[in-house]
Amino acid sequence: MFDQSLSDLLWLSPTEAVAVVLATTGMYLAMMLLVRVIGQRMLGAMSNYDLVAIIAFGAILGRAALGDVAVLGGGLVAMLTLIALQSIAGALIVRPFGARAITSQPVLLMADGTVLPAQLRRAHVTLSELRSTLRLAGVHRYDDVAVALLESTGSISVLRRGTPIDAALLEGIHGEELVPEHLVSRAR
Repeated sequence: MFDQSLSDLLWLSPTEAVAVVLATTGMYLAMMLLVRVIGQRMLGAMSNYDLVAIIAFGAILGRAALGDVAVLGGGLVAMLTLIALQSIAGALIVRPFGARAITSQPVLLMADGTVLPAQLRRAHVTLSELRSTLRLAGVHRYDDVAVALLESTGSISVLRRGTPIDAALLEGIHGEELVPEHLVSRAR
């Protein structure tokens, strides 16, 4: 029934190993670019359809990385390649260029109790997702919110009114200029 030997099923040739490394690297870079283009919303609190998409992406990545016949050796090479790529990304992210290339900029979603529809569209966040986050944060009225923003991690942060926000906390946020001065503390 099987024409392949046990070693063929468990291992792969050096050429096949290089092909797995190249395919895995290509798919990893494509996924990083996709996350960068679509935005950090893809990584935030996942809905059911987001989870299905992530599982499908993983299956596609695995199939592309391993080719037609998945063998133990190919899986190990693909896994080691992904670990190496994650380590490289982790080393790059602490450098200014790497941080700009790998992570997404946080996006202001609300300022001074006002929802910013253009910013929601930019961040691919729906009004219902924002409302859900506000409720989870214990917000009773929009006016209670000083700022709400989509973090680079994909989560939404809510800062309440009452205490001025340190200006340093708003640095690098897309739309930071939309935060009224009376909400910001510039003293150092």
